[in-house]
Amino acid sequence: MIYEFEGRTEKEAIDRAAAELGLEKDAFDVEIVETQRGGLFKKGFVKIKIHTGADGESVTVTERAETGKPEQRRKEGRKQKIVFGDPSAQNEFEENLLQFIEILVEKMGYKCKAGVQFREDRKIGIKMDSDSSSILIGKKGKNLDALQLLANIYAGRLGREDIRVILDSENYRLRREESLVRMAYTVADRVRETRNSILLEPMNPFDRRLIHTTLNDISDIETKSEGEGTYKQVRILFRGGKMKA
Repeated sequence: MIYEFEGRTEKEAIDRAAAELGLEKDAFDVEIVETQRGGLFKKGFVKIKIHTGADGESVTVTERAETGKPEQRRKEGRKQKIVFGDPSAQNEFEENLLQFIEILVEKMGYKCKAGVQFREDRKIGIKMDSDSSSILIGKKGKNLDALQLLANIYAGRLGREDIRVILDSENYRLRREESLVRMAYTVADRVRETRNSILLEPMNPFDRRLIHTTLNDISDIETKSEGEGTYKQVRILFRGGKMKA
């Protein structure tokens, strides 16, 4: 189901969504779908989508800003509790999860050693050490995303729908994030020079949100997601002049 909420700020919209749906704010992930700057005669708005679980159920929240310049995007979450010395399981849930991931990879014909990378209240990071990391990651991280989805489904079957599992290998997530940020700025410069919009490659919700957030504070650049399904595309547009599609 899709629910729409409005607020003068992102925080107000999210607070309203959490209150009306009876959810804790750290129980869902927020995906920015579209950002648009306000002008002298036009109100800005930010459209975000809230993902509430591994099953893909989501609600849509629309935030409309009363002023031309939206508030600075809030910092995400709490600091991760990084496990340096002991990545082994600390309870039955973690033990079953690590075992599931190792068996899953073995069924694929490969081997890996799974360990806990970090722990948060509603999130756990799992690192896979394997000689076949490039295969487990796959092109643009699609294999890693698929494995992560299965890990989250399994966590739900263990009765832990409240925990989101983040799967990584060879620090791919961090390297991908740095690469996307550089690419976003490069494409934004090209859009500004040519006044042409540019449609990026299909991306998962996390990657799309990173693009939106990276370019959110650039006054003459807008971003919006296009397409259906999980892997949508981000279009980067120029504001303030003639734009060609």
